[in-house]
Amino acid sequence: MTEAVRILQPDSPLLPDVLILADAAASAAAGLVGTAREALAQKLSRSGRISNAALEADQFAAHGLAWMATYAESLRELVHWALRLGKAGQFGETEALILQIAFGEYLGQLAGGIPMSQTEVVRPETLGLDDAAIATFRTAEVRTLIAAGNTDAARARLVELMIEQAGVASFGATGLDDDYEMIRDQFRRFADEKVVPFAQEWHHDDKLIPIEILNEMGELGTFGLTIPEEYGGAGLSKTAMCVVSEELSRGYIGVGSLGTRSEIAAELILGGGTEEQKAEWLPKLAAAEVLPTAVFTEPNTGSDLGSLRTRAVRDGDDWVVTGNKTWITHAARTDLMTMLVRTDPATTDHTGLSMLLAPKPRGTDETPFPAEGMTGGEIEVLGYRGMKEYELAFDGFRVPGGNLLGGVEGQGFRQLMRTFESARIQTAARAIGVAQCALELGMKYAQDRKQFGKPLIAFPRVYGKIAMMAVEIMVARQITYFAAREKDEDRRCDLEAGMAKLLAARIAWSNADVALQIHGGNGFALEYPISRVLCDARILSIFEGAAEIQAQVIARRLLES
Repeated sequence: MTEAVRILQPDSPLLPDVLILADAAASAAAGLVGTAREALAQKLSRSGRISNAALEADQFAAHGLAWMATYAESLRELVHWALRLGKAGQFGETEALILQIAFGEYLGQLAGGIPMSQTEVVRPETLGLDDAAIATFRTAEVRTLIAAGNTDAARARLVELMIEQAGVASFGATGLDDDYEMIRDQFRRFADEKVVPFAQEWHHDDKLIPIEILNEMGELGTFGLTIPEEYGGAGLSKTAMCVVSEELSRGYIGVGSLGTRSEIAAELILGGGTEEQKAEWLPKLAAAEVLPTAVFTEPNTGSDLGSLRTRAVRDGDDWVVTGNKTWITHAARTDLMTMLVRTDPATTDHTGLSMLLAPKPRGTDETPFPAEGMTGGEIEVLGYRGMKEYELAFDGFRVPGGNLLGGVEGQGFRQLMRTFESARIQTAARAIGVAQCALELGMKYAQDRKQFGKPLIAFPRVYGKIAMMAVEIMVARQITYFAAREKDEDRRCDLEAGMAKLLAARIAWSNADVALQIHGGNGFALEYPISRVLCDARILSIFEGAAEIQAQVIARRLLES
């Protein structure tokens, strides 16, 4: 830090030199995480290595470390965001208030307890942090931000500014270049015109998103966004993918998630496919000529993919698949399955798994699965509709022999693991879109609805909720964009992607719940979109790695580093 950003006006709720305070506090938070990591690593180590049994037995503390590190990393990225805005002359009052409110709240939770879920709060003592460690963390800057960062006056002023900025895509500058904001505007307009007016109907009637919408998305380049230009894609960055996913998911998570199918398939083929497979499938994915679906999960495996049992055996030139899959999104109306199967029957772990590129005929409402050797049934769900979820059964389903991804058996699990960074970054972006939708719905209702002679938004516990919704969206945005930039630079970012997904999913659910509370009884009525958003938000902490699995992965990375 070289220079303070001073925005304080007379009677302003803003803290003077808020950026200097935040920078110092972020360092203190990182120090607290380091102390907790060392204490927990010592407790869980056996003969110099982290013990799997000890890690599982002390899972609550380990996952608490993951959440604490996620908070610290998020605060650091928020400082970097503010610095970038400062250099660009874009760090105004709105951004400064977001910064100080976020720090005030998250520092307070670091010192007193972080909610991992509604019923699980991890306290510093659980992580072996004694009074001395907390005292070291509570520097003058930390104490100032906890005491005066997230105040009623700050929240009231932020919402006042938000009302003045009504209609913007983001409350507070995102810190992205103009090119990204042009992409945002394009997809925001598409969502507002083609998605928002119909999303409630699609959800209520449990309809597939009309194929015309998919065709228009294809024309916009949605499905080839990050596919290299040499294969017919746009060759854009993962950051661009985040922006597009945000805006489409703000319209309706089902629409935002359509791009995830192609993203996963393209990542698999780019990272593990032969040159022939890349030339065959990537241009078709980019042009939306082929719609893919991911066929990984099985009824009895869940997150334990290494134990899956669906098998594929060679029969002449083909692979013949037998087994069952579940929670397969958009399975009926797709043309290509990326299918994880066991090709070595002598194995019982991930080493015998392979990935097949399995073509299938596109189904219809009357005949969803016309392929020989393949049947399926719909799983009815609370939310996340528009693509439908299915259970699939394979009995003699044939896949061409040349469609083994990469041409080598036993690589499927590794190939899949390489996709998780991008998939989790995109899931975090989808969560941000859902959180933004909830904020906009809650804010509009609070302005329109009058009680006791004034609009709801005039009441402190209402505008306070709205302020925190906007603040946490920006926190999630910045750690997600950071993970995307790391991926764009071809640096390992499974830790950052996991943190972004973990936090953004919780924020989406929190925002949806809070926005429904602002609606009161009307929020419980199916005719109000917020009821749909609440159902949609709930899935985000489950798929692409449940929150508990995500925290476990983050904790292990931290403890073994």
